[in-house]
Amino acid sequence: MADYELLMIPGPTNLPEEVREALGRPQISHRVGRFKTLVGEVTKGLQSLFMTSQPVLTLTASSTGAMEAAIVNLLSPGDPVICVDTGKFGDRLGQIAAIYGARVHTLRVERGQAVSEAELGEACAMIRPKAVLMVQNETSTGVCQDVAALAEICRTYNALSVVDAVSALGGIPLRMDAWGLDAVIAGSQKALMLPPGLGFVAFSERAWEAARTSTMPKFYFDLTKARSSLEKGGETPYTPNTSLFVALQVVLDMIAEEGLEQRWEQHHRLALGCRAAMEALGLTLFAAPEVRSDTITSVVSPVDSQELTRVVREQHNIIIAGGQDELRGKIFRIGHMGICELGHLVMTVAAVADALDELGYACDSAAAVWAAESAY
Repeated sequence: MADYELLMIPGPTNLPEEVREALGRPQISHRVGRFKTLVGEVTKGLQSLFMTSQPVLTLTASSTGAMEAAIVNLLSPGDPVICVDTGKFGDRLGQIAAIYGARVHTLRVERGQAVSEAELGEACAMIRPKAVLMVQNETSTGVCQDVAALAEICRTYNALSVVDAVSALGGIPLRMDAWGLDAVIAGSQKALMLPPGLGFVAFSERAWEAARTSTMPKFYFDLTKARSSLEKGGETPYTPNTSLFVALQVVLDMIAEEGLEQRWEQHHRLALGCRAAMEALGLTLFAAPEVRSDTITSVVSPVDSQELTRVVREQHNIIIAGGQDELRGKIFRIGHMGICELGHLVMTVAAVADALDELGYACDSAAAVWAAESAY
């Protein structure tokens, strides 16, 4: 059993020692030169991570706050919008837009699948949306969509591409400018190895143009105001979480030292190991082969997945996730992002095999561990 609670879920993730140390440093003022310098440095680091020349705005909010910020700054009540519903978080984007008065048309995708370019093109031709809301990496199903190809469809119909990259940024390739993405949303608690509490939003020039005429209500999430404060010399319009900014700088330095593409490769190798291990247990992977995520693996559970996660937690002190909404009890999900290493994955695979065996599904733990190590 792990002597600490090992988080192998879609987030939040385990914290590196360097991050824990940074979070414990003395508080600093958010209105003096030292913090302003820090804001400038983390903004440059985030631009490298997003692969954009545009300013990346850092909000003291959860990822859902960043979603809301992007939507209310781009849209006006009555705007037609397509929500690509690939799961819980695709659906959430649509819910936010609808609450603020957008006319949301939901393009529901079979769970475990990604939307096709043809499906999105057909919907855009019919609806002519102001924006298309989509998730790059849907953690509720373990599906990773080709947002570069989907953004091209959006441009064909003059629609803004709004991309939730919360569980992708830092773990899966993302090239905002090269792919022509108009709005990219992310958060701190996934592959960025930080606690929850920071949301990130970046807009293209096209998106900033749309923001000039947006009339959805906003105050705390007014991104024009946030951009103005940033350009004044590294300020934020309201009190930020200074400790998380300090820790963010540490993380950005760690990623820069290792190399972003090396980080992507590490996540891919972990995904290969996890998939191989689950198949060695005789289990079926939930997401379609061509769209499987590199930061989370979703698996069809042969037992009630709520019971499975309970046994893994209580007997091994390892936290994995069950299914959400209509998938509750039917699938389980293993997150492998951030500082996750092969050793963490092997411990988790062995714990899952042990729990399945206890719940009446006989399986070979040793074969699963060997498969994980071999595929990695």
